[in-house]
Amino acid sequence: MILTEFDPVKTAVINPENFVEPVKGMPEIAVACYSKETFDRMIGEMDTEIIAISSNANGDAQIYKTDYKNTKMALFMIDVGAPGSAAMLEDVFAMGVEKAVVFGTCGVLDQSIEDCSVIIPDSAVRDEGTSYHYAPASDEIEVNRKYISAFTEMLEELQIKYTVGKTWTTDAIYRETPEKVQRRKAQGCICVDMECSADAAVAAFRGKDLVQFFYAADNLDAEKWDVRSLSNDAKLEEKDRIAMIALELAARIS
Repeated sequence: MILTEFDPVKTAVINPENFVEPVKGMPEIAVACYSKETFDRMIGEMDTEIIAISSNANGDAQIYKTDYKNTKMALFMIDVGAPGSAAMLEDVFAMGVEKAVVFGTCGVLDQSIEDCSVIIPDSAVRDEGTSYHYAPASDEIEVNRKYISAFTEMLEELQIKYTVGKTWTTDAIYRETPEKVQRRKAQGCICVDMECSADAAVAAFRGKDLVQFFYAADNLDAEKWDVRSLSNDAKLEEKDRIAMIALELAARIS
């Protein structure tokens, strides 16, 4: 089976270093967001400067540098989908980032999870292809174990509700069939996303620290799909709060 052909050799035919170089002054901690609307609002409210560029055939992604609570950090909008997300992490790690906090939306498989509330994955079902190039084949991969305690303590201090649980990472958003949803729920999944298992595998393979969390959006735990706050322009105030949570966490673990 092709997914069992994991090769642990660190150097491939094409490597991040073929496209990017270490960036002078690159902060060791970075915050990345999948939503353009949320990211643009975050950048617009902070004093930033462009410090680097990550490029692909779709165009350039600016990587910014800022200071939050006396902590230098990088900020960037990360590509949606496991392959693109993994490649951008590879780029920023090669540029000099050692730790990253990544956040974005997820669909919930448990309708009791409130819209826009924080979800912290502790493991991810690997229903995508990218992670199998960074870690031996397995159904699941651990996520966030190093920082879950620090993260939940921070949220409790700030009196922010959260849920910890397993996510289902899939790279086929139009193939989340009712039968698969029920199968993943039976497997213990509380939400579904597109990047988590791949991002975790990349960070572990490169020896970097990574924290991933979601804010709950659409609901798949119903007879009919409920879009809730999935739209980029929905519940902007709540999503701004999520961005501040990411910045605060990055400052605390830097």
